[in-house]
Amino acid sequence: MSIVARLSEIVGTQAVLAGGDMAPLLTDWRGRFTGQARCVVKPASTEEVAAIVALCAEERIPMVPQGGNTGLVGGATPLHEGHEVVINLSRMKLIREIDVANNTLTAEAGCLLAEVQAAAAGADRLFPLSLAAEGSCEIGGNLSTNAGGTAVLRYGNMRELTLGLEAVLPDGRIWHGLRGLRKDNTGYDLKHLFIGAEGTLGIITAAVLKLFPRPRQSATAWLAVRDPAAAVELLSRLRSACGERVTGFEIVARPALELVLKHIPGARDPLAAASPWYVLVELTDTLADFDLAGTLEMILGAEIAAGRVADAAMGQDLAQRQAFWQLRENISEAQRIEGLSIKHDIAVPVSRIAEFIVRADAALARAFPAVRIVTFGHIGDGNLHYNLSRPEAAENAEFIAQTPQANRIVHDLVAALGGSISAEHGLGQLKRTEILRYKSAVEIDLMRAVKQALDPHGLMNPGKVL
Repeated sequence: MSIVARLSEIVGTQAVLAGGDMAPLLTDWRGRFTGQARCVVKPASTEEVAAIVALCAEERIPMVPQGGNTGLVGGATPLHEGHEVVINLSRMKLIREIDVANNTLTAEAGCLLAEVQAAAAGADRLFPLSLAAEGSCEIGGNLSTNAGGTAVLRYGNMRELTLGLEAVLPDGRIWHGLRGLRKDNTGYDLKHLFIGAEGTLGIITAAVLKLFPRPRQSATAWLAVRDPAAAVELLSRLRSACGERVTGFEIVARPALELVLKHIPGARDPLAAASPWYVLVELTDTLADFDLAGTLEMILGAEIAAGRVADAAMGQDLAQRQAFWQLRENISEAQRIEGLSIKHDIAVPVSRIAEFIVRADAALARAFPAVRIVTFGHIGDGNLHYNLSRPEAAENAEFIAQTPQANRIVHDLVAALGGSISAEHGLGQLKRTEILRYKSAVEIDLMRAVKQALDPHGLMNPGKVL
């Protein structure tokens, strides 16, 4: 009996895709990575995942866990050989429990991030992970890539937002780790092996997630600043004045905004005059009677009077606040429409953001005259999306071919400044070999030892991370 037939016995024939039916799931969102697979199987329960994994382990068939397939590094895309089974978790969509008193929500891996956000809101709580793909990305993928997004400054990334996990191990056993505990000092914290592992150590099937009090108000502003150094200084003053109310602090370079204005229908520049740099800032508060907007207006008024902020637009209502965020969140989509670019998802200490941008911009301009640098990101937590292209399509194809040279300039500088070449997107296929240049031999040895211990036959998401 073929592997497709045996898998069909586990999940039903309608949940196994082969041939042309699986084609949409074999290419990543950017269209950069396309692979082949024996089939795509779509389990509906943890027990079905375990049965699939056990069968593949018995037959030594490699597996590729997949969620919403919105990743940017090819982590959920099979390789070219066609040996793998893609295990797509999109049917596992149950919100198993909401514990209001414990401020936790237990969700299966196939739940859309937006669905988890909505379930939390329905219980008068907040699940704070927020990113542009939240309507299509899934919780399992968020966990497997240790997703960050726009609110890490206040709430942390997925490691900080997760209390417990359920996962299927490479031999088909189920680890029942769905504990909603904030204190558990009973040995190794095993969930952290799987969070950020990109499916190379097992398949996350469910998680206990932290909830928070739902903000009763927010204040949002779009600011013009002279440069990234001014933005970092503003962040420091704003946090000193407002503390943890500072929920979002995003930086946007003018070329990034121009791409959104060019490609996204309805996008409008919030300010009358163009600026080389912008900051999107958002404050939130659980107190309904605190004058949050007035506080932000007062602070920004003082910044403008001192010449540290050139101009500012306050979001006067929900529609305006959402419009500001759409400008930021549509940058990646606008870049996709514009054409291929060399993307960098990097992190450096917040204090060295400005230095990185100045030095990297200069080095790239010397190496690649007329390079277009599109810079944006979560400056509040030191995470920049630093993307390179040429404005003309004919020139850009030649430029993209020089990706290794561009990467060396950017990544070497990141390392010199104590940073990371992957802040929130993971390694996947894109940076699998690149990371060997920047992690120490000890780190790589430890990672390989963990991989060997859990997945000795190398069946879980091969060709990714390590």
